[in-house]
Formats: sequence, C-alpha cells, structure tokens
Amino acid sequence: IMRRHAVTTLLVASIMAVVNGAHDGSSTVIRSTLRRRNDVMTSPSGMIQTTPTREHTHKGRLQLRGGEDTVNTEVTSAPTIEELMGPTSNIVMAIASKVSRNLHNKVDHPLQIIKTWISQHFTDTYADENGAPLFEKFDNLSPIVTTAMCFDDLLTPPDHPSRSRSDTYYLDDARLLRSHMTAHQTTLLRQGRRSFLFAGDVYRRDSVDACHYPCFHQMDGVKIYKWQDLGVSSHEEAIPIVLEDLRKTLAGMVASIFGDVEMKWVESTFPFTEPSLELEILFQGKWLEVLGCGVMRSKILENGGLFEHTGWAFGLGLERLAMILFQVPDIRLFWTDDDRFTSQFVGAVASGRRDLKFVPFSKYPMCYKDVSFWHTAELHENDVAEIVRGICGDLAEDVTMVDQFVHPKTQRHSSCYRICYRAMDRTLTNEEVDALQDQLCVALASQLNVELR
Repeated sequence: IMRRHAVTTLLVASIMAVVNGAHDGSSTVIRSTLRRRNDVMTSPSGMIQTTPTREHTHKGRLQLRGGEDTVNTEVTSAPTIEELMGPTSNIVMAIASKVSRNLHNKVDHPLQIIKTWISQHFTDTYADENGAPLFEKFDNLSPIVTTAMCFDDLLTPPDHPSRSRSDTYYLDDARLLRSHMTAHQTTLLRQGRRSFLFAGDVYRRDSVDACHYPCFHQMDGVKIYKWQDLGVSSHEEAIPIVLEDLRKTLAGMVASIFGDVEMKWVESTFPFTEPSLELEILFQGKWLEVLGCGVMRSKILENGGLFEHTGWAFGLGLERLAMILFQVPDIRLFWTDDDRFTSQFVGAVASGRRDLKFVPFSKYPMCYKDVSFWHTAELHENDVAEIVRGICGDLAEDVTMVDQFVHPKTQRHSSCYRICYRAMDRTLTNEEVDALQDQLCVALASQLNVELR
C-alpha cells in the first residue's frame, strides 16, 4: 500500500494526461506487420496500427505456431497497474498481477487455442474484394479504458449496477479495468475499422466458485454495412438483412469449434444491441449458452462516427467455451503452470485436433471454514469475495453464504460464509488454513467494518 501511494504521488500527475489522452478514442497498443503463413490471421491491409499510449516503446516478437501468422509486434509500453492505482482505486495487488499474463496469447494455452480456431474460421471463410481476409484481428488492446468507452459510448445507464464499485475495478473516477471487450468497439470504429475481431482479458468483481474468476477473457466481433450496399435507406430496413447474416456467420463459427451440434437462437436483451440473441448448443445432452449477439444500436454506431450504416456484433467468453469443449472443471486451472495441466494441450493447434479432453490429475482434499459476522444491510457479497481472494488467492475454491438472518429486536443483519480451501497442486496443512482464516477474519473486520461473531 505504501509503495502504491508513493508511486502515485510521483507519477500520476505526469501520466494522467498521457493515459487519458490515449483513451479518448485511440486506446490500443499494437502495431503489427503480418507475414502470411497458411492464410491465417493476416489483416486485409497487412498492418494494424493504433495510437501509442506513451512516447517510448519496447519491441517484442510474438511467434504464433500451428498455422497462425508470424506477428512482428512493436508494443507500446503502458504504465503498470501498480503505477496507476490511486487513493480511490479498488484494485488489489492480486488483480493487478493478472494484467500482464495475457493467457489468450500464450501458445498452446486452452484459451489461445479457442481464440485461434475462431480467428482461423473467419480468415478461411470471409475475404474482401481483393481476396484478402476480411476481418482484422486485435488481441493486444490495453485493458485500461475510460468510463466513456466502457459505459457511456455503449448506452449503459448512469445507475446501471455494472458501473458500481462492487462490480467494477476502478483506477480512479475516470478510468477502470475494462469489464467487457465491447469497451473498444467505438474506438475501433472511429479508427475506420469495419469488420474486426478483438480479444483480451476483462475484469469483474464476482463470486468465488469453480466457474467464476475476477479476470477472464472475451472475444468480440463486429461487421458493419453501408445502407447503400444493402439497398436500403434506413436502419429499420437493414435489420432483417444484417440479422440473417449474423445468424449464418455465427452458426458456421460455432460448428467449426463444436462440430455438427444442434443449435437454437434465444431472444435476449443487451444494452448494446437490438434485437439481441443468445446462441445455445445441445452438447453432451445439455443446452448450453455459448455467445450473445445482435444488431448494433444505431446510436452506438453514431458514437463511433458512422451514419447510414448498420452492423452486427457478438461477444463470447473464451473460458466458457474452453471449459465446455475441453471439459475443464475449475476455472482456476487456466491460471496454473502445473505441467500436468499445460502439457495436455501442447500442439493442439498445429495438429488440428478438435477432440481434446482434459484428464483430471489427483484431486487434493478440501477444508471448510466458516466465518459469521454482524453487518450493515448495504454489504455486498462481492465485497466479501474480494477480501477472500485478496487474502487466500486461488487457495479459496468456493465461498458460499450458508446462513443469513435479521435479529427481530435489534434489526441487525448477520451472515455466515463458508470458505472451501483447496490447492490444485498439493495438500494444504491445517496450520496454513488456520493462518489464512485468522488473516481473513481480521481483514473482514477492518475493511468491511463488520463485527465477528
């Protein structure tokens, strides 16, 4: 904490203007020259270029295997999360440490495999009038965005729960760690992009269990049409044409990943699209939702500088697809460097295998500990989960509220949470679990102002 405030005092004045300026409509950090190999992952122009966030850069070379392009990257050095955390930040170091991991770009990682298959499908299937891949790809966009990018440009109401500090990680009042990849949509539109895919890490305060993690990865796609090219003169006339293309495109993409599965479209509601749909597949006897999509609202296109255009957009969770397809039972496994996990996916892209199934290794025993306390009615479960993650890290497998009541006389609120401790690579001792539980109780009392029972 002392280091964070010291760095903030010295640096925030000099970098605020640069970072805020970099995110007012040009937030991405990658300039890439792509060389063709097997016609995969090559942008139509051969160049992806956006405005750097700082004046100096460091150069790196990203080698992608298994049929992907070789991407020469000159990546702009953005300020670290530690440097940018100010006095009003609600980002803990456990979250800050995830920012540079970029699992979706780690060769042979399950998330990189899914991302590559999706990108490859679009490259193989859709070409422009010159025969070059139609869809540009971005997977190195800065996770630090403005509230305008993440919410305002996407028509999120001012009182929407997603804006609250119980749901979102804020650096300060104006900047945050993106809570969805759609935050980059209008920025890319303003840069002249019309058909593009973009993937990255996103951050949300959430519950603790096998399917939820505060950092996960999404992949979005957008395709824009001119009304003139569609032979229409209004957004309303364009909707059925664009919607039909959306259904056809995404059905083909999902089939390329899951094979010949039964699909169904379900009407839904999203702030960014109207009409909105979810695509579900029948997989191993269960209907599972795999993505959300819809026709972009005309106001969002206008926010991106586009008039007399209509487009579609989709978004999906890479962890969700990987957990379904590879049968990974616990989302924490994606963050492990344990060779018993990582070795199972080596060469998947290069070999073209689509039948990979994760084989669980030995499961270590779990240990349960309860904590009960009096609290105010305003306490949010995500605040409890965040403290558990901050103290226990990935040793906390699950946090469940097992009891809650209001005292009939004093009207005081009481809750009991059960924490399941379990490591994925070893057996925890009673001593270290007890030590973690003691630290957790102290943190809950001091940070949430609760009274332990």
